[in-house]
Amino acid sequence: MRLLVVEDDVRLSEVLIRGLREEGYAVDSALDGGAALEQLSLNSYDAVVLDIMLPGPNGFEVCRQMRSAKLPTPVLMLTARDAVEDRIAGLDCGADDYLVKPFAFTELLARIRALLRRTPISAAPTLHVADLTIDTASHRVSRGDEEVELTSKEYALLEYLARNAGRVISRSEIAEHVWDENFDPFSNLIEVYVNRLRRKIDRREPHLIVTRRNEGYMLRDEEKR
Repeated sequence: MRLLVVEDDVRLSEVLIRGLREEGYAVDSALDGGAALEQLSLNSYDAVVLDIMLPGPNGFEVCRQMRSAKLPTPVLMLTARDAVEDRIAGLDCGADDYLVKPFAFTELLARIRALLRRTPISAAPTLHVADLTIDTASHRVSRGDEEVELTSKEYALLEYLARNAGRVISRSEIAEHVWDENFDPFSNLIEVYVNRLRRKIDRREPHLIVTRRNEGYMLRDEEKR
């Protein structure tokens, strides 16, 4: 899942980005409202973590412009302003949730997971594909009765494939949702990670990861065939 973090406090932004990447998210960042709007016009995000007090267009205005442009991306607002009227203003301009600083990082993660579950493709907290089980809260993965150990990026790729099980996903879609803006489209990084997943997930029959030449990859749900 790919997130945009919009926070003008450089130190806090770096902490959030590092923590979210350690949890397997692909993360882009912006330090002001103008940069955020530019990122949103160029890239597709699964959720936005948006501070209110920003240089340029503030968080309210960024959110308002997103909704005016029909961008349905979930928005979690972060702010030190805890007055009821500020929370109401944030929700009224199109935000989906509101978190007051200071906050526990674990709560931020839980709220992001809750936002992601609101989208149709992400509704289930536990994903099942054939005998593969993915707990999206704990990031635990098992195939049958065997637990599978994955790195954060391997997990992110597998979760994205699982949320789209039965559909061929192109390299560009994978790059857009599993990697961030620093991804080199000419690299073979996606192929490398798909092969790593195969060695861990497809050590038993049936093999679930399918390659469609010149199209992309698919996680095949054998039970639906």
